[in-house]
Amino acid sequence: MWRLLSASLMLTLLAGCASHDIDSGGYDKKGVASYYGSRHHGKRTASGERFNQHGLTAAHRSLPFGTRVRVTNLSNDRYVVVRINDRGPHTRGRLIDLSRAAADKLGMLRSGTARVRIQSLDD
Repeated sequence: MWRLLSASLMLTLLAGCASHDIDSGGYDKKGVASYYGSRHHGKRTASGERFNQHGLTAAHRSLPFGTRVRVTNLSNDRYVVVRINDRGPHTRGRLIDLSRAAADKLGMLRSGTARVRIQSLDD
């Protein structure tokens, strides 16, 4: 358990140090985000890895696994960089499902959804 928490913390810190250059010719959409957490924690994602509600990951219907995107909450301008590792959302009208940790960084835990802008990043 400690190994998992340590690895998650390390990845979060490294992600904060990484460059977040927007891919000018890439994906750029606005829509509604939601999040998923404890009910799915530890279950396999569509990419084959186990879902970690404490990681900075997301589910998207069509973006390739491993794609990094910047998600900006349009109501408060807070943003987070997540990696696509699952398919979804499976609810009509939603554009992306975020991990609980990503939703927390965007300030959307209480509402459960938020209007967001999603921009793909250069590798």
